[in-house]
Amino acid sequence: MDSSNQKFNPADGSGLLGAIPEKPMAPGGMPYGIAEKLPDNIPESVPGITATVSKEPEAGIDDFYSEDLINNIFEISNELYIKMRDPATSAEEDHLTIIRLLTDLGRRLVNADRASFWRLDKEAGTIWTLSATGTGKIEIPIGTGMVGKALTEGRSIVTNDPYNDPFFNAEVDKKTGYVTKSILVMPITNSRGEYIGAYQVINKIDGDGKFNIRRDCKRLSLAAFICSITLESELFLADAERDRLTKVRNRIGFYHDFSIRYGDGIDRRNNAGGSMIMCDIDHFKAVNDTYGHNAGDAVLRHVATLAANTIRKDDVIYRWGGEEFIVLLNDTDIDGAVATAEKIRTAVEASECIFDGTAISVTVSFGCSKVDPAKSAEENIAVCDRRLYIAKETGRNRVVKEG
Repeated sequence: MDSSNQKFNPADGSGLLGAIPEKPMAPGGMPYGIAEKLPDNIPESVPGITATVSKEPEAGIDDFYSEDLINNIFEISNELYIKMRDPATSAEEDHLTIIRLLTDLGRRLVNADRASFWRLDKEAGTIWTLSATGTGKIEIPIGTGMVGKALTEGRSIVTNDPYNDPFFNAEVDKKTGYVTKSILVMPITNSRGEYIGAYQVINKIDGDGKFNIRRDCKRLSLAAFICSITLESELFLADAERDRLTKVRNRIGFYHDFSIRYGDGIDRRNNAGGSMIMCDIDHFKAVNDTYGHNAGDAVLRHVATLAANTIRKDDVIYRWGGEEFIVLLNDTDIDGAVATAEKIRTAVEASECIFDGTAISVTVSFGCSKVDPAKSAEENIAVCDRRLYIAKETGRNRVVKEG
């Protein structure tokens, strides 16, 4: 029976993710999971927390339970507990805090100089760091680099001679002067066994300076497991706050972001001022009636994309519902909001949405207001909505900031 496509069940050890290794078990095998010895059918990789392992026992593996490691775990756990009890910390910040601290925990557990936790973004075609010690955000195409190799092959990998590995990207080292000597990458999965990211540690700083795939993967397993759960939760949250049709944030995302900035969220401490734009596609019903609802969907995507590409990086557009959108602008007064709305208005007016070979032209009306942090989200929206109504009643395809 070919079991190469069976899934490994960590509960009872049944099933396989990879082919059965031909290498025989070394005498006096070391403990693995709840078994007394490594099973003969140990897989090349296991979803979630486990990784590629060698069947050679590693002397001194009991030092996993050394006092220093226990202290490191306690220190990170205590910091996590304090951060997560802070009422000003949002769910999104919870996730990022957990990932940042666990990235550092993984670095300590294997005694490495640097560590990073990567997210696989299939929609964007990239892999990028949610957290990285010693460097800023790194983003690379899927399938490239050591992380890309580990995700493509679905197994943990180690290289103790990176500059001679064809998958190693030395560009960061060339720019920063850093010297990479050893790398371990452990891919992580979601609850369905789909790869969603990877854990990477760089430059072992004890012993011979080389990573051991069995010993160090065992040490990383706790941090990697919790990171996988956290990342999956973050992806669920991001999906829930995004409009499936237009790919911009939705009403749930708006309430979340408004609360963070103007409600009880941490950003309110900065007393950051901001403005709001509410807009509506003119005569949208006529588009649906004339060209069909699929054409209407194409117009919604067209307008959302134009608006998203027009606003600044720190500003956010939301699909409020139907053909209405809201834009939140950070550190912007009412005149700045009007200027942004005019840019969007002229961009839409000058463009055409091509659907099934037909060019469809639309215009958009706008209402703008300064956000009043003392008022609720609904009260602030009501001001914008009233001005949007005036824009509609006075000829459409215009921006109104008063009324």
